[in-house]
Amino acid sequence: MTNKETSKLHLTLRIVVLQPPAGIDYALQKGKGSNYEPVQKQRSTGKDLAFEFQPIIKDGASLAGPFVQGPPEKRFLYIDIGTYAGQTDTACSRRLKIPLTDITATMIRSGGVFQARVPGTGSDGTPTCATVKTFEGWKPAKH
Repeated sequence: MTNKETSKLHLTLRIVVLQPPAGIDYALQKGKGSNYEPVQKQRSTGKDLAFEFQPIIKDGASLAGPFVQGPPEKRFLYIDIGTYAGQTDTACSRRLKIPLTDITATMIRSGGVFQARVPGTGSDGTPTCATVKTFEGWKPAKH
């Protein structure tokens, strides 16, 4: 760990994908561009799916690490869906982009578990994809 990384801060981010369509694989994306690995892969049964990770915290207030994407002022993470998650028996190929921009320095410094609940199914009945717009942001997890 470098001197710019803060080892004393412990932060867990949990993403809950609400009732995604059944039969489709979902995974948390680790890595960037074409050099990525789908991790925590789960096949949806129509019930909520949850993914967790611990970001690296730099300078006490900036999120980084293999799950965190984008420049510092526009951080986000991806949930891979269908073929992006490694599923071979589907034509579904999508990513769900979840903004991290509303995670404040105060939240990072307080540590703990923060959760975002995002819609899993679009208005057309297929998996939600692109940048998630309808969610309440990152909140302290209740459990």
